[in-house]
Amino acid sequence: CRYFLNVIFNILNKKIYNYFPYPYFVSVIHLLVGVVYCLLSWAVGLPKRAPINATLLKLLFPVALCHALGHVTSNVSFATVAVSFAHTIKALEPFFNAAATQFVLGQTVPLSLWLSLAPVVLGVSMASLTELSFSWKGFINAMISNISFTYRSIYSKKAMTDMDSTNVYAYISIIALVVCIPPALIIEGPQLMQYGLNDAIAKVGMTKFVSDLFLVGLFYHLYNQIATNTLERVAPLTHAVGNVLKRVFVIGFSIIIFGNKITTQTGIGTCIAIAGVALYSYIKAKIEEEKRVSF
Repeated sequence: CRYFLNVIFNILNKKIYNYFPYPYFVSVIHLLVGVVYCLLSWAVGLPKRAPINATLLKLLFPVALCHALGHVTSNVSFATVAVSFAHTIKALEPFFNAAATQFVLGQTVPLSLWLSLAPVVLGVSMASLTELSFSWKGFINAMISNISFTYRSIYSKKAMTDMDSTNVYAYISIIALVVCIPPALIIEGPQLMQYGLNDAIAKVGMTKFVSDLFLVGLFYHLYNQIATNTLERVAPLTHAVGNVLKRVFVIGFSIIIFGNKITTQTGIGTCIAIAGVALYSYIKAKIEEEKRVSF
């Protein structure tokens, strides 16, 4: 179910960018639809709203800040380069995870894990060199999103409270929305007011424009909600493998649907990168399992 939601989200998102290239504004809409969804869920008591206090807010704020930064930069990247290429760069996330674990948290990362990341780095480099939609703006933003999501996962572990994941994600969405609104207004506000919104409506009509934005926000929220809930329930390996499969699905479908031309080298590079991520996920989860058994 969640691959399906994610594929639809990525494809609809790119279709919107093809006629409405305003990633900051669209990022705000993604979060806004999610927040409305959460508020309605709370209103009917599914789930019951968990109380929040200053201590919890302090814990959740860094997570939400990283979530907001990662979300906006991902979208700038999606708007700038082909979806398949943006996801290939985002396959580097485990590399940043390993680096942060070793150098920020001070936990040793085994050599086998570092070695399994070599094909990921190699594959992404190969794919980047011959990617037809390559742009530094798209590449750098996808890299910033990798770093942001790495920090998000570090802070999330620190903020694992007694609150259930649905409530945690709801609060994170609300804070992230508040964080994203000012840059969207400053960076894209004037253009949107002058011609951005009118252009989009002229191209596809008001109904399609509004329904596209609503649907993309809904798919974004549901996908993340399900991903957050599964993180609670499944072993690390299952979750990691799930993420690799998700990238394969998204890259494959986006190439088919948008008819992206990809060079042979980009294709091979993407495959090597995904294989590397799969290997890394497998080794990492094995290590986690051994830790569990030994306790």
